[in-house]
Amino acid sequence: MADLFHLAEEIRKCTACPLWKKRTLAVPGEGTKNAKVMFVGKAPSVEDDRIGLPFVDKSGKFSGLKKKDAFITHCVKCHPPNNRKPSMKELKTCKELWLEKQIDVIKPKIIVILDSVALKLLLNKTNIQELYGKIVTKNKQKFFILHPLSSIKLKADFTKLQKHL
Repeated sequence: MADLFHLAEEIRKCTACPLWKKRTLAVPGEGTKNAKVMFVGKAPSVEDDRIGLPFVDKSGKFSGLKKKDAFITHCVKCHPPNNRKPSMKELKTCKELWLEKQIDVIKPKIIVILDSVALKLLLNKTNIQELYGKIVTKNKQKFFILHPLSSIKLKADFTKLQKHL
């Protein structure tokens, strides 16, 4: 089994889908292999792509979160051109090559789904509003669905999440 460092190195060299052609830097994720919580969003932003780290812009302000307790990543590891939504083929390729391996190495107690793209990819569900604030279990893995407007509700969401850790 690979470790996070070697997975990150392989992700940075990946050419498995067309997204690599337009990226500045691949964005493997950030955090520790002992993370209790794994956050998964759609795709790196322009800023993430420039720096090579996830959620470096204002969307990455996770209130009260200690880096030693979390791993933060995206469904795809390269920024899609023009901020477009990643295609299902790009999402599935990255999930099979990288995201599933990251989950396997980290073994988080809970995976926090940050948007509808991650919801569809990881749980094959489409209505994020219906699942907001709920714990969903699939194949013994727990998932928490964070509200898409979570900046307003963040403290309440994290209080609810901590009850499950």
